[in-house]
Amino acid sequence: MKGRISQKLLCLLMVVLLAVLSGCSSQRMMMGTGGTSGTYYAFGGVLAQYMKNYTDYSVTAVSTAASKANIQSIGDGDYQMGFTQSDVMNYAWEGSRSFETDGPCRDFRVLGALYAETVQLITMKKDIRTVSDLKGKSVSIGAPGSGVYFNAMDVLEGAGLAVDDIKPQYQSFDDSKEALKDGQIDAAFIVAGAPTSAITELATTNGVFLIPIEGELRDKIMDACPYYAPMEIPADTYPGQSEAINTITIKATLIVDADLDDDTVYQLTAAVFDHKEDIATENAKGEELSIENATSGITVPFHIGAARYYEEHGVKVGTME
Repeated sequence: MKGRISQKLLCLLMVVLLAVLSGCSSQRMMMGTGGTSGTYYAFGGVLAQYMKNYTDYSVTAVSTAASKANIQSIGDGDYQMGFTQSDVMNYAWEGSRSFETDGPCRDFRVLGALYAETVQLITMKKDIRTVSDLKGKSVSIGAPGSGVYFNAMDVLEGAGLAVDDIKPQYQSFDDSKEALKDGQIDAAFIVAGAPTSAITELATTNGVFLIPIEGELRDKIMDACPYYAPMEIPADTYPGQSEAINTITIKATLIVDADLDDDTVYQLTAAVFDHKEDIATENAKGEELSIENATSGITVPFHIGAARYYEEHGVKVGTME
């Protein structure tokens, strides 16, 4: 009798334990960000902490190869959310450019746009002052097929340059920084929220110049690629930068797995936008968080949970449902 009771008790404990473990597992989420020296990683860590503090979910921000990798990892079930450039997000949805070979990827939905991602073209060479001056130079244009790569292509083509007109180097932000410092390359494209830590470090230790993307060149790029918007990098954004620099921008966007339930995404959205002032004290990009910025200029469908949050704050957005 005692043996049977003990056996039943053991079975009951095992069921409870499995339920607890299952519940704990379902509460964990992974957020894909970007390289450790980029804005995605730093800002992602802050957002993950607020999501952890104000929801029932433990969110971990991890370093990744950024936009395309995050979209694909959500599709593969490895991550539940991730950062992406708004243009790359559109490539995935349409199956164009970096997704032309793989085909459309639509396993994600938008939680919200976060901040402007600035196309920053930097150099340490005094003889490089315009995009046209890049002809014949060694230029880092991001990893092949990355968001940075296509941004670089858009800018170069706007200036009448092709890849064959430069000496392309396919480097990360960190590698670009080190290569510029060592004189191995002449210029680099970095697409991230300004200020970007890699550029700040380089400007502080070695000095760096920002090459403007403006006037007729900027108009030509924006006519060909309407997902860009004009952007001014204010003076003193970086050490030694005494004048404002004109360029173009896209949006850093947070996306989530399309299969996440509505209440979960609602809570995650609220955890960010209900605490935007507090987030801004921890990372400067938080100053750009707003309902208007989160919902404007986005052509890919929002998750219905995020849409519910925005509608409660007076803004309707498009969903698949």
